[in-house]
Amino acid sequence: MILAVGSVESLAGTNGKGNSFDWNPVINAIIQVESGGNPRAVSGPSCGAMQITPICVKECNLILEKRKSKKRFTMNDRFDVQKSKEMFLLIQSFFNRANDVEHAIRSWNGGQRYSKRATQRYYEKVMRHMK
Repeated sequence: MILAVGSVESLAGTNGKGNSFDWNPVINAIIQVESGGNPRAVSGPSCGAMQITPICVKECNLILEKRKSKKRFTMNDRFDVQKSKEMFLLIQSFFNRANDVEHAIRSWNGGQRYSKRATQRYYEKVMRHMK
């Protein structure tokens, strides 16, 4: 099943050939590593199943604004698994157009300027959950 996201369907990645990319295995593995699947999880400023930070919400809203979309995410949307998945897809569609799984995982943990060394353990954990 390919993840479709309501009014943000255009966010589902493409591989440059117009074929949709299935981010579900990556998203599901990240959810397991980040929160064990708990949509109410809170750790510092990070919340929800995907442990989304306020900075991530702000970045998503800036992307939506650049795309002339009226849609906006709220801080409470971090507790909604579907909206969290939409935010992940939006970030990937903007910063990871090649649909590079390694980049997606590492940047989810370490930001867009992540360090491979600093994100190595996280990357390995997520990859174990994907298998």
